[in-house]
Amino acid sequence: MSSLSPHPHPRRSPTAPFDRTGRPSRVQRRALGAATAALGLAALAGCSGTTAGDGTTDDDTLTVFAAASLSGAFEEIGTAFEAAHAPARVEFSYAGSSDLVSQIEAGAPADVLATADERTMATLAEASLTAAEPVAFATNTLRIVTAPGNPLGITGLPDLTGEDVNAVVCAPQVPCGAATEIVLSEAGVDLRPVSEEHSVTDVLGKVTSGEADAGLVYVTDALSAGEKVAVVEFPESASAVNVYPIAPVAGPGAGDSGADSGGGSGGTAALADAFIEFVTGPEGQEVLADHGFEQP
Repeated sequence: MSSLSPHPHPRRSPTAPFDRTGRPSRVQRRALGAATAALGLAALAGCSGTTAGDGTTDDDTLTVFAAASLSGAFEEIGTAFEAAHAPARVEFSYAGSSDLVSQIEAGAPADVLATADERTMATLAEASLTAAEPVAFATNTLRIVTAPGNPLGITGLPDLTGEDVNAVVCAPQVPCGAATEIVLSEAGVDLRPVSEEHSVTDVLGKVTSGEADAGLVYVTDALSAGEKVAVVEFPESASAVNVYPIAPVAGPGAGDSGADSGGGSGGTAALADAFIEFVTGPEGQEVLADHGFEQP
């Protein structure tokens, strides 16, 4: 099975590309406006961190572990957050939620975790590795995606069991896989997929590459794929609404600061709180809505 890289991806330039009309994108316009009001969190972070070549310190860098389905929205949110909180820098690591929790439990450095369901986040909380109560910030539901034009004429979940249909889904331990089991049970469908993936983006990739005829992915992933897929709605999706929580990480997975800090050292903890507030606030919610998420 394929999986996404667990290693953080360096942030791009805090200026987003121009949109299709040649005008500055919404994020770029927001970033330019926010820059005039940015006070920065350097005062909160103090001068205790190690200074990097670009002038930032350890306390200026926030490591966010996020469910793969959040990648598009969080890249945009990260750009806007950096502009509003200079010299802050956000580094993201995307993967299946259960994989991210396992990495944090094993000591991977993370300051914030955002998962695709509450059950997975609860695992981390039960291990005393969250520094505050998780906050719900978005919801998502499933859709069937097929090749463009829906050549096999799939209209609902029962059609995925056809002998000529190679269907792919998320593994049961992943939030999208748990949701898949619920909707299939609701529909009374016994699906034998050709593969079970560790993240919803891997399921989408199997369909867009032609390796599978159909797959179950989130609304947001289907939207992000655009014309690369045909999207099929089905009534049973309402029985499995995934609620996305976000929380600061504590313990061995909270940077290099030791077991009793939340989200890293004092400055990074403040940055983690600020990022969570940004995600749950008006700007973050607007970006999430643009990517197809709904409010909890």
